[in-house]
Amino acid sequence: MLAGAVVALAVLAAVAPGLLATQQPDAIDPVNALAGPGDGHWLGTDQLGRDVLSRIVHGARTSLLIGFGATAFAVVVGSLLGVFAAAAGRAVDQILMRATDILLAFPGLMLSLVVVAVLGPGTGNATLAIGASLLPGFVRLARGQALAIRDSDYVRAAVVIGRGRGSVFVRHLLPNALPPLLVLATVNIGSAVIAGSTLSFLGLGPQPPSPEWGAMLAEGRDHLDTSWAAAVFPGLAITVTVVAVTVVGRALQRRIDGRDGHGR
Repeated sequence: MLAGAVVALAVLAAVAPGLLATQQPDAIDPVNALAGPGDGHWLGTDQLGRDVLSRIVHGARTSLLIGFGATAFAVVVGSLLGVFAAAAGRAVDQILMRATDILLAFPGLMLSLVVVAVLGPGTGNATLAIGASLLPGFVRLARGQALAIRDSDYVRAAVVIGRGRGSVFVRHLLPNALPPLLVLATVNIGSAVIAGSTLSFLGLGPQPPSPEWGAMLAEGRDHLDTSWAAAVFPGLAITVTVVAVTVVGRALQRRIDGRDGHGR
């Protein structure tokens, strides 16, 4: 419940930052640069005097957009490719699975860096890059689910009564393969948020002055000897959000698997 509350708070910050932010995220105040937490600036200010709390709140939209967007891309494309591989026949299945194996040979972050290096930095390109790194896992899971469903009695019955391959694909294979994919998606959102923050930390995500947690962490680390708040609080925002999303995902996974909170 606590993790769910944290996720709800992060979503609220992304959807309606004005309800939580005290100031404009890009309002510069050089006189109060690198101020510690105190009156007027609950979490302090950064090197330009911008309010850290407001930038964290407004940065939730970008960070969560990358995490949710990349995961949604991986779910949609991975589901279609995996189910199509299972339904299209041996030759297509082999081609798609070998391509998936090639992608799996690359570490996720390295694959994201390659995609961003080709497409260029930015929020959209970072989302696509992270989605591409998550894609192989969803393809393989969707294919495995579709293969199991393909041999079920109701699919065989649909084939016997004359249902076409396209009809079986849309009405039976794809809908019944989705639930495990959605559970995996919930767990992977946290990984996608971390990956997005990593790209931003390296300067390959959203570009300044757009607030984003990884970029804020990168900017604040250069001033740790003067003010710890500018780096510590964005790092905490990343950590707490990712842990909360992962806990919610694991709880959903246990519920889908028919187990209770004690692992039974």
